[in-house]
Formats: sequence, C-alpha cells, structure tokens
Amino acid sequence: MGLFSGCGPVFLKENSEASVFIEKMQILLKKAEGECKKEIDKQLKIASYGLAGEEIIAFELKNSGLDMFILHDIYLEYEDLSAQIDYLIVAPKNIYVIECKNLIGNIEIDNRGGFIRSYNLSGKKITEGIYSPITQNERHLNVIKAIRKNEKNALLKIFFEKNFDNTYKSIVCLANPKTILNDKYAKKEVKDKVVRADQLIGCIKRMEQESKNEKSSEKSMRKLAEFFLHSAIPNKSDYTKKYENILEQINTNTPIDSTIPSEKTIHNSNSIPTDQSIQNTQTDIPLENEKSCPKCGGKLILRTAKRGDYAGSQFYGCENYPKCRFIKNVE
Repeated sequence: MGLFSGCGPVFLKENSEASVFIEKMQILLKKAEGECKKEIDKQLKIASYGLAGEEIIAFELKNSGLDMFILHDIYLEYEDLSAQIDYLIVAPKNIYVIECKNLIGNIEIDNRGGFIRSYNLSGKKITEGIYSPITQNERHLNVIKAIRKNEKNALLKIFFEKNFDNTYKSIVCLANPKTILNDKYAKKEVKDKVVRADQLIGCIKRMEQESKNEKSSEKSMRKLAEFFLHSAIPNKSDYTKKYENILEQINTNTPIDSTIPSEKTIHNSNSIPTDQSIQNTQTDIPLENEKSCPKCGGKLILRTAKRGDYAGSQFYGCENYPKCRFIKNVE
C-alpha cells in the first residue's frame, strides 16, 4: 500500500506465522501415518481456516480507504505476559487491537458476556461455550499497556494509564460470513466490541468519529506503529515440534508416552495447581531430558507453587506460559 494523504492504509507487517506453520505441517503430513496423520491433518485444517479468516479481514482493511498503519500477526512479551495479536492498527485517533475468529456455526452472547456456539455435526445440533475472545483481547491489551508504560517517565505513566482505555480499543471480528451473531441479550459494552468482518470498517470509522482524542500526525502514527513492530519478537512456540517428536519416536520404535505425557491423564488429575499458583512460582528448573509440551512443543519446566492451596507442590509447566497453560503433576 502507498503513502497517506488520502491514499489509504499502510501495512508495515502483512505476513503471518500461520502460513509458516501450515507449510511445516504439510511436510509432516506426507511422512505421517495412522492416528498421527489424522491429528496433523486436523491441525492443518484448523490453521488453514484461521488464516483464511485473517485474509478476509486483510481484504477489508486494504479496501477501507482509511489512513492507518497496520501490523498483522505480531507476538509481544513483557516479563511473564505475552500476546499473539492478529491485527494491531494505528489510526489517527485510536489504536485498535483486533482478534479474528473464523468460527463454524452461530454465536450467541448472553447477558453475562458468555460466548455460546451452536453448529450441526452429523445431523445433531451441538451447543457449547467457548472461551471469550473479549477476555482474550483484554489480555493482549494488558501486555501492550505494560510495554508502553515501561517506556514513559513517572508523570507520563500516570497520564498514559488514565487515558489508555480512551485510546486503545478492542474489537473481536467474526470472519465467517455464514455465522449468525445473536447479541440481543449482551450488554452494550460487549456488543460494541464484537462485529462481523463486513462491519469492521464501519465500526472503525464510527469509533474515530466519536473519539474526543486529537488527531495524530502521520509521523507520530508511523513512529508508534514502528515501535510495536520493533517490540515484536518471533513466537518461541514451535507447534510443529510435538508432531516432529512423535514421528521421530515412531521411526525409532520409541514408545510415544515415554516423552510426551498423556493429556487425558493431566486433565483428570485432582492435584493440578491453579492459574494463580502458576503465576507465583519459584525459579524455573528445566527438565533434564527436556520433555516437550504436548500442546505446543515447548519445553516443560519444573516449577514450585508459592501461593494458593498447592503452595510448595511441584509440577511441570510449559515454558510458553501464559500463552500455553499446559501443566502436569510431578509423578
């Protein structure tokens, strides 16, 4: 995309790590067999569907005619916090953090802000609750807030925190054009944050018009967008590693369970620490044999809970916490 002065949006980062993941998984799919092949194929379909949703949003943004800087798929970290942001947009008045959801089925939002999905599977109607993408985006905003706050002096920190919510806006975008959104029972503050892809540009225009913030210059907008671009780091999680490990174990006739713990066993355990106790752990100790997390492929770390009901107990947690919340008891 070109320059501003009425020429529309500028993508400072347009590529996605999802495309790299898909390429790697396609290579693994050719080598895999049996259940492993089925699982890789399943993950490929999920990733491809998600990427397709993000491409729908990219199309809307490219054809918006709005002067703004756009970053696609950036990973930010600050201390123990992390955020994988689908789209971060720096506009003249606001900064928009967009979470893309390309979901099969219809979405209902209840009066408590809960998200309920319904779809048909083999002739049966399935209704299930899903993790709130609004909550997910709030965590992304917390990471951004921590990173930006760290760059400012004492006086500017107070001003920044006071005005953060008026400047940084959360938008959840439903990319599947067939999805029906039922938000008649949702509170207004929730309704305003959830839109369909074809409503996204109208939503941004409305928020810009209603904002009382002063317009930023093109120079300051670019500076802020480049700050986020330079703050972004490669995601340390290699989700293909789990399947590479499985294939290697199959080829060497090594029992898979000897290095990759059973997820079923983990979730059925009655003594798994809570999120609060994970966040308050003693110094992490890597496992000697560097076991891999079965969810994302990261290393499992031996940790000790410092607070909560499980204070003093040890468990294995993924190195990519909080993005990956896999945990396993010490046997």
